[in-house]
Amino acid sequence: MDDELEKLKRRKLLELQRRMMRQETEARRPKEQGPREILDRYFVGRAWEVYNAARAQFPTVMPRIEEVLIEAMREGRIREQIDGGSLFSFLRQIGLPVRLRTTIRFEEHGKLKTLEQKIRENR
Repeated sequence: MDDELEKLKRRKLLELQRRMMRQETEARRPKEQGPREILDRYFVGRAWEVYNAARAQFPTVMPRIEEVLIEAMREGRIREQIDGGSLFSFLRQIGLPVRLRTTIRFEEHGKLKTLEQKIRENR
């Protein structure tokens, strides 16, 4: 009876050790990141807004630009974060005239009003 109990304990201990070793090796293995996760590490501010607008306006060109950006990020050629203005400027420089939706707002008496609302009120 004691021998069976000892065998069972040893078997459980070995199983636990194998499971722990498997978890350690999986934790050490670098996780494969998708393109969105890589870009998300570098994009700040309104960069996603500019990127999505460019992707909507240039659906055939932007996947290739995305590949080039990700490759440069993985190789360390791009180290700093990219904001909306920088991305917008980069896309203009390579010949993509991205159009962004812009609105002009005024703060008046603690409320934000669009230019259209301001003109209507002043009539």
